[in-house]
Amino acid sequence: MHAVRTVFAAIALLLVALAPAGARAQAQPAAGEAAGLEALTIVSGSARHAFHVEVMRTPDQRAKGLMYRNYLPPDRGMLFDFGASEPVAMWMQNTYIPLDMLFIRADGTIARIAENTEPLSTRTIPSGEPVLSVLEINGGVSRQLGIKPGDRVEHKLFKH
Repeated sequence: MHAVRTVFAAIALLLVALAPAGARAQAQPAAGEAAGLEALTIVSGSARHAFHVEVMRTPDQRAKGLMYRNYLPPDRGMLFDFGASEPVAMWMQNTYIPLDMLFIRADGTIARIAENTEPLSTRTIPSGEPVLSVLEINGGVSRQLGIKPGDRVEHKLFKH
């Protein structure tokens, strides 16, 4: 009976290995797909800038963040939910793309922006004050869209 189970296990592994790459990818969603995307809007003056974000809520999710990724679509980002307002520090270890980090207070206002952070750096980037969240978007997008400290972020995480 053990030999029969071993043969079936070997056949199953062979079928997985021979399956088209797309089928294997569908069977195991990427980290971003598993987390799901949520709508987020940044209100800057009279302009509204829409993004779709992955929300990192657990310590393991926050620790990994955007590490090991080579690309972030222009309308995407990653929102780090710290669960309570506190001073935080971020870094770019194992992160290959430059990012803008928007440090956000509990009321949804942007406290500080660290623009075009250096890929692969272990230098810490402090929030400067207690924040509830950090939004990472592609480097340079904040300046391009005119986003600045004091602007408001709309997402269900923030109380307005």
